[in-house]
Amino acid sequence: MNGFLEVFLLSLIPTFEGRYAIVYGIGRGYPLWETLLAASLGVLLLSLVLPAALPYIDRLMLWLEGTFLRKIAHLYLYYVERVRKKAHPYVEKWGFIGLTIFVAIPLPGTGVWTGALAAYLLAIGRKQTVPALILGGLLSMVITLLPALGLFG
Repeated sequence: MNGFLEVFLLSLIPTFEGRYAIVYGIGRGYPLWETLLAASLGVLLLSLVLPAALPYIDRLMLWLEGTFLRKIAHLYLYYVERVRKKAHPYVEKWGFIGLTIFVAIPLPGTGVWTGALAAYLLAIGRKQTVPALILGGLLSMVITLLPALGLFG
């Protein structure tokens, strides 16, 4: 598989996203500019699509509760509750900046996917959500890029 495509697809995976896709691309020896571009495009795509798609995902999960796939819906609802508890303090206190910081923290359970869900749950408008997701996602990539390049020892 093409290195650009690999990094791009990895940047779309929840919790992995652009930040770890960069580390993967650097570790595989892919060109730095190609790795950064692919991961950045993944962050951009997620930041634009997720805020629009989440209401439909919610409806789907509510429908799944009445089917034999209810366990999937229950996992989703569990995840939703975890996101609400984790992100609420950041967003409640600092709004746009809080959401950006929450997305930028390069730890599992934060990131663009979780930030988009948190913004949806906390009824933050798309005009604030999309820029916060993009900025936070790119900051997260920078935070993981610097050690990956060996700039901190």
